[in-house]
Amino acid sequence: MAAISKYLTAKNSSIAGGVLLLLYILKQRRRPLFEWQKEGKKERAAVDKLFFLRIYRILRIMTPRFLCMETGYMVLIAVMLVTRTYCDVWMIQNGTMIESAIIGRSAKDFKTYLMGFLKFIPAIALVNNLLKLGINELKLRFRERLTQYLYDQYLQGYTYYKMGNLDNRISNPDQLLTQDVEKFCNSVVDLYSNLSKPLLDIGLYIFKLTSAIGAQGPTIMMAYLIISGLFLTRLRRPIAKMTVTEQRYEGEYRYVNSRLITNSEEIAFYNGNLREKQTIHSTFQKLVDHLHKFIFFRFSMGFVDSVIAKYIATGVGYLVVSRPFLDLSHPRHLHTSQSELMEDYYQSGRMLLRLSQALGRIVLAGRDMTRLSGFTSRIAELMKVLKELNAGKYERTMVTQQEKGIPKQAFLTKTKPSSNAMTQDAFLFRFDHTPLATPNGEILIKDLSFEVMSGANVLVCGPNGCGKSSLFRVLGGLWPLFGGELTKPERGKLFYVPQRPYMTLGSLRDQVIYPDTFEEQNRKGISDQVLKEYLDNVQLGHILEREGSWDMVQDWMDVLSGGEKQRMAMARLFYHKPQFAILDECTSAVSVDVEDFIYSHCRTVGITLFTVSHRKSLWKHHKFYLHMDGRGNYEFKPITEETVEFGS
Repeated sequence: MAAISKYLTAKNSSIAGGVLLLLYILKQRRRPLFEWQKEGKKERAAVDKLFFLRIYRILRIMTPRFLCMETGYMVLIAVMLVTRTYCDVWMIQNGTMIESAIIGRSAKDFKTYLMGFLKFIPAIALVNNLLKLGINELKLRFRERLTQYLYDQYLQGYTYYKMGNLDNRISNPDQLLTQDVEKFCNSVVDLYSNLSKPLLDIGLYIFKLTSAIGAQGPTIMMAYLIISGLFLTRLRRPIAKMTVTEQRYEGEYRYVNSRLITNSEEIAFYNGNLREKQTIHSTFQKLVDHLHKFIFFRFSMGFVDSVIAKYIATGVGYLVVSRPFLDLSHPRHLHTSQSELMEDYYQSGRMLLRLSQALGRIVLAGRDMTRLSGFTSRIAELMKVLKELNAGKYERTMVTQQEKGIPKQAFLTKTKPSSNAMTQDAFLFRFDHTPLATPNGEILIKDLSFEVMSGANVLVCGPNGCGKSSLFRVLGGLWPLFGGELTKPERGKLFYVPQRPYMTLGSLRDQVIYPDTFEEQNRKGISDQVLKEYLDNVQLGHILEREGSWDMVQDWMDVLSGGEKQRMAMARLFYHKPQFAILDECTSAVSVDVEDFIYSHCRTVGITLFTVSHRKSLWKHHKFYLHMDGRGNYEFKPITEETVEFGS
């Protein structure tokens, strides 16, 4: 044991530990330790040509013109970085003079250089804080530009609906549009500032040192930078993919929590708290397991980064700066005094030390760039999906007829959505040999053909799952056509009233005129007195009297009861006066007498209705009925005295 213990010194143990840790990292690079290596084909996230192309496209969005505020702040940051570098050089030189005066016991020189230092302090503080101001403003402006661009794409047409219901490539757009955009913009600006300062330092210190100790020293340092940078970049490759996975798990964890809040009442009725806790814990544990692996990987890389980019770089700097001083025959110091030798060493040594630190920061910046590539991959994927959705393209897992027990004719396998099968007619709805199919290819009705003229109300009925809501989604343009031809009015002449009405954030007036604004109401020439008539038509006039003003702001989803919300939605219908309206069981919580008045008023004001309802009392307000049996069959017939009415 004694023979062995003499080798177990702190130095040898540290070296052995570092070598073993490095070997472990290299070994794990070849094994599927992390979950992202087992997943299917994903967008690549690495510092490569694709990464720089993506960054270039996104930067063109965040800096749309050469002369803009973002460019101005980038110039401010660059100027402040240059100024701070010169401040550092002055500090080194002035600090050396102060120390020389102290060692030389010269009170006069000490006071002179110290007063110069004190006079320079406000300027240094101003430079440092102007640099922070520029960095923080640039982060905020980049985020503002990118967020506005993404929301312009996301809220264009029905893109926000298609991303969540038709396309399954992005499952958590809220995470991407909020946290990922912020982290991306912060990473870009941090990388810009963290790279600019070391690059400026390297250029300035190389110039100063070359004139002081020759070109050989800076050349050795630059060679070390290149070699160590390439080595560390190779080791850091997993960080980009692990960042992508981390953000995806964060999005999933946020999603399950938002579902709990959104559906809290239904979950409470089911006493589903334990089941929801299990779901949330499972999702959170998946995130935690990944973060544990990520933390250990960053610890491992942090050890290697510190050794290579910080300590060994400093050691190389000491070796380079010591050569002229340890070589007794070097012509530079043959006739210098001890004090001059000390002053030269302090000045050159500190500059070379700053150069080695700058080189180390350049090497470590590769770590930030690798992490940035993960955020860049997610933002680029979001931009790609938004662009394709706005162009009418979407990707979704399509069902096939090979599903067990499913008839072959019940699925589409080769047919693609048709974008040229829609025509517009202000007074007509016509389905011409159109298959009614879900976005994943399941056919509900193989060949749907019927025609409805303005003024002819249609009652749509059938069992649950027969395709009633699917029909309306196709009519509203939410779902694509897979063939045939559809003729319908333009978008503004069709209005949809769902069973669960949406109450917007805002005033009582906003609930009636949504999605119009107060300015649009005034442009239409509709007064508040007319709005009051709309409320009276649905027997909600007491709401205005109770609240006291159209401008009263409340949480209307909670303030109004279920029946009041449905009647408010009907008042909204009367405000917009569309040519056609789709009523999807929107009066299920309204009394029969009020419902009867509402449907009669729709006929009076000339609104043609497509109604889904199970009430027999509504048949008298319609001319045709469309019945779907849920097995792919339907019948469209006029309502006569011989028609058998069904429902409750």
